[in-house]
Amino acid sequence: MSEDSLSVPPEWLEAIQRALAEDIGPGDVTTNSIVPPEAMMRGHILAKQEGVIAGLDVAQAVYHAIDPEVKFYPQVEESAWVRRGQILAIVHGRARSLLTAERTALNFLGRMSGIATLTRRFVEAVSGTKAVILDTRKTAPGLRIFDKLAVRRGGGQNHRFGLYDMILIKDNHIDFVGSITEAVTRARAGAPGLPVEVEARTLEDVREALELGIDRILLDNMSLEMMREAVRLVAGRVKLEASGNITLENVRAVAETGVDFISCGALTHSVRVFDLSFDYVQEGKYEP
Repeated sequence: MSEDSLSVPPEWLEAIQRALAEDIGPGDVTTNSIVPPEAMMRGHILAKQEGVIAGLDVAQAVYHAIDPEVKFYPQVEESAWVRRGQILAIVHGRARSLLTAERTALNFLGRMSGIATLTRRFVEAVSGTKAVILDTRKTAPGLRIFDKLAVRRGGGQNHRFGLYDMILIKDNHIDFVGSITEAVTRARAGAPGLPVEVEARTLEDVREALELGIDRILLDNMSLEMMREAVRLVAGRVKLEASGNITLENVRAVAETGVDFISCGALTHSVRVFDLSFDYVQEGKYEP
């Protein structure tokens, strides 16, 4: 990725513009008071911890949204594991542009890298099993496109993006209509052609769902013993997803029950933002 290679999806730009408007408002009064408009600047984005970097292209898009003439030179590959103190990118351009965009760029890069780092740890924890790590819809409002992108860049996969691209029948749906069978019947009639997943709270729920020809059964907050029994009952006839109170401490044991997927809301709802800084280096032009 060079400074001229970025093509920004419209939905990225919309989210970035909202974030910039929130931060800048009518103007960056501090920078505009101190820094002359003609001043140039070079700075480094630095890692202040080790982990997975995700979102360099999003950070670049933030700078370009402020000033298309800003030059952004990544120094590491996207999804790379980096060490503390490593230079992640070199940024050059008008000093006002770099300073005004700094916080928004680092906010995106820090959140995405935190998600990717945690995801990588979960993926490594289940290495050697068949289990795939999935995210959930427990994302920051307005940032789902970036949160889910960060999960993929950390080595996980995305569950449904929203309420529209997959049928997921949960406990409240089942309780409302009285049975899994009735819920599946209504869902298929209302949204034909979409994949269907059903939440199961008991082994009896698993048996009922198994007879309906659905695509996936979600094992909700089941014990390891119950999950192993569900795997035995299903015998590969439908994909099984484990969910509920998944942590780094127990995810390996869950994977070893034989489930196909493990979904974890903590990847996005409890992420620790990756520690970054943007440091002034010097004025003048940088040539890579």
